[in-house]
Amino acid sequence: MSDASLPRGPHELELEMLELRPALEAVLMVADQPLDHLTLAQAVGHPPQDVADALAELAAEYDEQGRGFELRSIAGGWRYFTRETVSAAVERFVLDGQQARLTQAALETLAVVAYRQPISRSRISAIRGVNVDGVVRTLVTRGLIEEAGTDAESGAILYRTTSYFLERMGLGGLDELPEIAPMLPELGDMDETPSAVGPAGGGADV
Repeated sequence: MSDASLPRGPHELELEMLELRPALEAVLMVADQPLDHLTLAQAVGHPPQDVADALAELAAEYDEQGRGFELRSIAGGWRYFTRETVSAAVERFVLDGQQARLTQAALETLAVVAYRQPISRSRISAIRGVNVDGVVRTLVTRGLIEEAGTDAESGAILYRTTSYFLERMGLGGLDELPEIAPMLPELGDMDETPSAVGPAGGGADV
């Protein structure tokens, strides 16, 4: 039996229809670390050399067009970065965001961290019943929570509130928090696996 006659899954068939450059842009847009051309080739279903050439072409095209972002080859991989000439706009946006009011989702997540710290994102998700990755990033950016090491068993990053959180809340220490911790569910009764908070890409706070 030839390779052409072998049955193929739906994802493999879909990859054959993807245009190379748009597919690369889509994957790079969601990457949280540099990706090498071999990893990208596997993701988009194109030959590694074609991917390497397309990456170089995209980087040159962004530079020529003066886009607000650039594609850099760094640490053995490729990743999007804000172009230095417009970085001031990003800094202003982030700093202005410090003054914006927190969403209800952010407030609820912050409360869970405050009363259960140090705590991992999976445990926060288990308590709240939704994916909290985006909200946690927002709280870290705002300086309200920070990383506090890793869990000894799972290796997951743990989070805790910051001194800035205490300052904004007008507290001298965590012992001054209102007594509402008993109202939160016990973590031992929660399923901390990702499936407990719904399928990937769904049920997330915004």
